[in-house]
Amino acid sequence: MIDNASIESLKNSIDIVDVIGNYVELKKAGANYKANCPFHGEKTPSFVVSPSKQIYHCFGCGVGGDAIKFVMELEKLSYPEAIEKIASMFNFSLNYTKGRSDYSDAKRVLEAIQRWYVKNLEQNQTARNYLRERGISQNSIERFGIGYVPDGRSVMRFLDSASLPRPQAAEAGIIAQGEDGGYYARLVERITFPIFSPNGAAVGFGGRTITNHPAKYINSPQTKLFNKSRLLYGYNLAKESIYKHKKLIVCEGYLDVVMFHQAGFTEAVATLGTALTTEHLPLLRKGEPKIILAYDGDKAGVAAALKAAQMLSHAGFDGGVVLFPDGQDPADLIAKGQSEAVAKLLREAKPLIPFVLEKIAEGYDLNDPRAKEAAFGAIRQFLAGLTPIIKDAYIPMAATLIGVSPAMFGAQAKPAKARESFSQPKDDVAQLSILKTLLEKPEMIDFVLDVVDVKLFSGYRPLFEALLRGEKDHPQLVGLSLDENIKAMDEKELERSLVQMLKAYFEEKLRSLPRQTELSSTEKVYWIRKIKTDILPKLKKGELVVFEGDI
Repeated sequence: MIDNASIESLKNSIDIVDVIGNYVELKKAGANYKANCPFHGEKTPSFVVSPSKQIYHCFGCGVGGDAIKFVMELEKLSYPEAIEKIASMFNFSLNYTKGRSDYSDAKRVLEAIQRWYVKNLEQNQTARNYLRERGISQNSIERFGIGYVPDGRSVMRFLDSASLPRPQAAEAGIIAQGEDGGYYARLVERITFPIFSPNGAAVGFGGRTITNHPAKYINSPQTKLFNKSRLLYGYNLAKESIYKHKKLIVCEGYLDVVMFHQAGFTEAVATLGTALTTEHLPLLRKGEPKIILAYDGDKAGVAAALKAAQMLSHAGFDGGVVLFPDGQDPADLIAKGQSEAVAKLLREAKPLIPFVLEKIAEGYDLNDPRAKEAAFGAIRQFLAGLTPIIKDAYIPMAATLIGVSPAMFGAQAKPAKARESFSQPKDDVAQLSILKTLLEKPEMIDFVLDVVDVKLFSGYRPLFEALLRGEKDHPQLVGLSLDENIKAMDEKELERSLVQMLKAYFEEKLRSLPRQTELSSTEKVYWIRKIKTDILPKLKKGELVVFEGDI
């Protein structure tokens, strides 16, 4: 069971923007952040995160809450599991009143096995020779925690000697269970590269064979701590430079990252045996850096660079692409003492969008009309994913590359859509402003109730009643508190707003009174005279009158 004081300490140490930013791509929007909601499909961001209030709300589907609730809902976890997940993300140590947890056990296994891997490297000359031949310095070995894992029996003996239960080691991805029920080591006779979360917690390993195994690299499997699609190797060491220099270099392998850092390019990171995906975007967005794709110049490298450049362009990133020539990778060039040549290639990176346009065009025989038409379709589809201004800027280049008129890329206007957008019902901003004021300044509730009744809030009556009951976690109230278009008022502004609210109510009553059948003629005459000669004149002067019940 997690100690309550430990939970409170975790809550006080985390920022909801950092937590949610690990899952979705957040963009600054005034005092808040916006994103496409991860709980329902949408193209226009309606999901808002407030750093000042430490809450989130989606104006589309109505979900909302704090950082813990977000992780619970998105990952389908219980409250304790979400607490442990967040703690693991931020390398926070929880205290338990009794028992342990899968997360703490997995963390203990990973930390212990990492220390053992490092010790093994010190004792294995073959592995050390390989690293030296690749140009990796002792300082880099220590900085990145590079180690070595021997044969499988040695792994099992170590786990037993360190009192690390095999089921927990399997949960951490160190070993696996075979069909016969026995356990075996996932990594054997490999140089190990520990993989850390952005905040420096060990979450898994990559292993490079030095015995010519068919699988050159193997990564940890998916675990509660390890999701390779949301992690970047070396990010924990690179993030300070990324934030400082507003630049991030994405390369293809562990050794490339190590050698980039060794040569002073400390903004380098790598994907973990997978292509760059949309799940990586939240991490890439942090610090708003320019993204440089530094890939091998072979066929596979070009294809990966093209796919990544298209995705980054559509996501609104700035950056470029470097393809290393002659089948060499960054690690090879740096090991040969060509760091300046690498720096020059990085400076001359081809911007993302021109790179995509050129590579698409190169993929077709433009002398063949049908191939040319296919190239036009592929480029038009890519351009359609850009913002209107960026798209317009690159249409001339696209047209030149495939030899067509820029006019062929013109968009068709849709006036019906525009008319539709102007005909949508609008919120009553005045009433919402009153509610937001009371939400932020609850001491004014009595003042409001002295002059108006909940009935005057009509469509917002349930929301007002929820506010009166103190339901601050009500989804619509959470959404209202995050809506920057609705402003809270001071006391004078609130008074003026209440006057206008009452004025509108009594003017409507004056128009509807003659048609009411519930009142006698005498009552109708009384109320018409009272509204005309007493109530409305006062309200028009800016004086508040007390609501006297429904007429």
